[in-house]
Amino acid sequence: MRSGSSFDGLAKYSTSAAAVVKDYEDYRKSLYGDITHKALLVDAVGTLVAPSQPMAQIYRQMGEKYGVEYSEDEILRRYRWAYGQPWGRSRLRYVNDGRPFWQYIVSSSTGCSDTQYFEELYNYYTTEKAWHLCDPDAEKVFEAIKKAGVKLAVVSNFDTRLRPLLRALNCDHWFDVVAVSAEVAAEKPNPTIFLKACELLKVKPEDAVHVGDDRRNDIWGARDAGCDAWLWGSDVHSFKEVARRIGVHV
Repeated sequence: MRSGSSFDGLAKYSTSAAAVVKDYEDYRKSLYGDITHKALLVDAVGTLVAPSQPMAQIYRQMGEKYGVEYSEDEILRRYRWAYGQPWGRSRLRYVNDGRPFWQYIVSSSTGCSDTQYFEELYNYYTTEKAWHLCDPDAEKVFEAIKKAGVKLAVVSNFDTRLRPLLRALNCDHWFDVVAVSAEVAAEKPNPTIFLKACELLKVKPEDAVHVGDDRRNDIWGARDAGCDAWLWGSDVHSFKEVARRIGVHV
């Protein structure tokens, strides 16, 4: 009986949540017409693209010839610890190409500070081998969104490798603007990076919606900047769904 009640409660909540989304979409349309937003901002890692293989696996495989002996679990544990530590006097992890930060991360994660090993890893993550698109229909959807007059931007905490990476994946031309934290000198959730993207797109923050997979960095940060925001994997699960919510049919 209890499990049935729980199921009924979940079903009612899902129905209620869907109704709220529908009401909000109708509200936006009453203000702005059928197309509810003038710009779509998209997070890079975890939303637009994802690593093709687990990070710890790559660190381990490439590191074997350089004497790396840690297991993948140990590399991951050490990586998470190092990544969470304060970085210098600035909150910015990625400055320009981000090499000093990533040298620290690789050395801390693997116990190996060999320069050649680091360069091999660093360069690997600029290639199409290292990444894949999260949504295989992304190109078709973004073309439709752009055709509808909605401007597009990538907003990402990344170093200057992001642009060559997008070129390697042949998706750089999908976007009107790429706002990279290393260039803007502000990392999400700092509203500055979202505001910069809107400035470059020549839209007001309230006319933009940001989609990303991190509640703190993407959702809270975008909303603090005055943008609408949808959580990837929760509010929306595909770019086709994003397009539909904006009012673009694919």
